[in-house]
Amino acid sequence: MKTIWNRREVGRRLTLPKLAVAAAGLGAAAFGISACENVASYTQPSLVRVIDASYIAPAVDVKVEGQIIASNLGQGTITSYATLPATGDAIIDVTAATGGSTLVNSQGTLLAGHQHSVFITDNGAASTGYEVTVLEDQQTPAPSGQSEFRFLNQAPETGAVDVYMVPSGATLADSVPLVTALAVGSSAGYVSLASQTVTMVITPTGVTTPKYTSSSMALTGGEVRTVLILDTKLTSNPPVTATVADDVD
Repeated sequence: MKTIWNRREVGRRLTLPKLAVAAAGLGAAAFGISACENVASYTQPSLVRVIDASYIAPAVDVKVEGQIIASNLGQGTITSYATLPATGDAIIDVTAATGGSTLVNSQGTLLAGHQHSVFITDNGAASTGYEVTVLEDQQTPAPSGQSEFRFLNQAPETGAVDVYMVPSGATLADSVPLVTALAVGSSAGYVSLASQTVTMVITPTGVTTPKYTSSSMALTGGEVRTVLILDTKLTSNPPVTATVADDVD
């Protein structure tokens, strides 16, 4: 981006019109340097969404740094990403959608150029209160020919679970769990599998009777997904639901 001039050659060969053009070129070069400096100092925003896994909360509104990023949100919902400035101490307010009463206030770090989830939980126990955790989500695609899934187990009545990705044409008995003994309140992180058409099956750990079976999922490669696992109701032996959200298409 730096222009080097030979002064004797310029003085000897440039006429007045050419000097004007040269001056314009120098100005453009200087502008280009300034533009580069501006780009270098630009701070990337943070992408933020909400995952509502609370059993006892009413429908909620969620504000981050005073900006509403979710309204009238219910359990089992994962929102799309909103764009927010990066900050090390983002203020997070969760309020009841009706009446506006405050349920929980928290703080979290929003990294520049990263994706995050505001994760609301309580495990169905009113005595423990609500918890808000800021998760860092993956923002890069899975490698070619691979798909990556993260599992969040918030099914306290079901307990620890095994998760299978059963290939098309295979059976559960033929398959090995992708994730085993995933405890309540735990995350399996991002787990990679070969991209193909699969059915997701969730069972209690060590049990072969499914509590959840998805529809067929055609994985083509590069996908990154988060799966929220919940009891359908807080009674003994309930089935579970699984909400699948796109982290990266």
